[in-house]
Amino acid sequence: QEQLVESGGGLVQAGGSLRLSCAASGRTFTFSSSGMGWFRQVPGKGREFVAAISRTGVGTYYADSAKGRFTISRDYRLNTLYLQMNSLKSEDTAVYYCAVRKVLASRDVRDYDYWGQGTQVTVSS
Repeated sequence: QEQLVESGGGLVQAGGSLRLSCAASGRTFTFSSSGMGWFRQVPGKGREFVAAISRTGVGTYYADSAKGRFTISRDYRLNTLYLQMNSLKSEDTAVYYCAVRKVLASRDVRDYDYWGQGTQVTVSS
């Protein structure tokens, strides 16, 4: 059974930091062969691309809103994806989701095959 479990969300003041984690497991995808991404969603809006990382970890991609503040990374030994978020702003408040694409990483939410349940990030101003 494919499973993505996010953790690390919470309440933080503006300017603070959080690190999100996503533990991945499954039979139909291999962590080391899969592109992975982070997306976020606020009520009433669609899911928005935040960051993605290639299968090798060499390629990383960011939304303009995340560049310079967020860092995506992955640990192959732990099968875990991370999102380090610094200098958080109130507009970063959202539910954050990790996702797996069984081939290449992508910025398009429609390309991903499996999703976690999400973790809430709330930034107070």
